[in-house]
Amino acid sequence: MKTVGVIFQMFIFVLLLAGGGCESMPATAEAPPKADESFDVSIYARYAPVKIDIMPLTELVSVGDDEEGSEINVYVSLLDSSGCQIKTPGVFRFELYEKVERSAEPKGKRIFIWPDIDLTGLSENNGYWRDFLRAYEFNLGFGSLGGQSCILQVTCLCPNGKRLSAEFGLKQAE
Repeated sequence: MKTVGVIFQMFIFVLLLAGGGCESMPATAEAPPKADESFDVSIYARYAPVKIDIMPLTELVSVGDDEEGSEINVYVSLLDSSGCQIKTPGVFRFELYEKVERSAEPKGKRIFIWPDIDLTGLSENNGYWRDFLRAYEFNLGFGSLGGQSCILQVTCLCPNGKRLSAEFGLKQAE
């Protein structure tokens, strides 16, 4: 009888050990993609830029005499779908327009256009990026405005084909 009790206890122990072990993965869980399998890149679309902003730090600075001209220090941030400032490749285009006072369309004729700045390369992108601001810094030189107000327009041509634009009003001190 003692032998039957020991066998019964061993049977219960083996049964508990086999049945009470680690649980297997539920059938609804997906295995992570393997390195050689392609996966859906559309999840990264949420992190692509959807808005461009010219930061209020942007200013018009006189360089030397009025004869020599001016420089615009522009700070541009790109925002993703959740409003976070991001660093991303792109081509930046800057245009300066005269400002038409008391008009429904304040942007007048174009005064100046700078050559496009291509930041699709890693070293070029890093050269303009200011991590402490989470923005890009551009220094754009040009002639004097003669005290007139103007509008700076920045356009970013993104790798996904989107074109993002923003405008900022400037006035040169007389």
